[in-house]
Amino acid sequence: MIRSGVLARYRRLRQISKEQHAAVLDIIAHDVLLDWARRLDLTEGKAVVLENDNELTLPEDLAIYLPRLGRSHPLDRYARVARFTSDSDEAIVLAAMRRACFSLWRIERRHPVTGLILRDLLRDKETWLIDEAMEKNAPLGMEMAARLLQPESFAMTARIIVPLLPDLMTRTELMEEVFTRAPALTRLQGDALAGDPRFAIGVYRAAVATGAMDRVRFKRK
Repeated sequence: MIRSGVLARYRRLRQISKEQHAAVLDIIAHDVLLDWARRLDLTEGKAVVLENDNELTLPEDLAIYLPRLGRSHPLDRYARVARFTSDSDEAIVLAAMRRACFSLWRIERRHPVTGLILRDLLRDKETWLIDEAMEKNAPLGMEMAARLLQPESFAMTARIIVPLLPDLMTRTELMEEVFTRAPALTRLQGDALAGDPRFAIGVYRAAVATGAMDRVRFKRK
């Protein structure tokens, strides 16, 4: 593999991912986003109240990736409208979005070509992530919560990460907070825990409560 070729492919798919996330948000009703924001303690009455713009990506992520009870999945609705040809890059990215994987991750080492090798702390397996900003700035050993898309042999983040910062909340403290708010999750492990919507909701709620999103450098498109 040649670094320049891999990065060119990543940048192409990354741009499509940004466009598709924005397009899905366009078909999500305001009351749906408001409801997710309320569940993360980000509302006062019928208004979303933010400490910083990064916090808005948390209810947006839930609105994109989690269907509401009794309603179709937003990504399914978008797929019906978009009607991408099956062999297009747009279809590849949308399929990756529909398989998106949420978990807690740790940066283990640099990938020999480009990007980072992450350890999935709940499933105990490794993933190759390409993210140019993280490769440049994130230290080895850093832990985070994130939803990843894997369109090819490498993965990409789904717009945002939540850093796990020991001075705000350790991973152990985070898990205790999540389990306190959703005790049924204590019976789950591995893929079952990571894939349960209540886990992502709990992690995002803790991120809001601790102000972790103040530490994220994220450019909104």
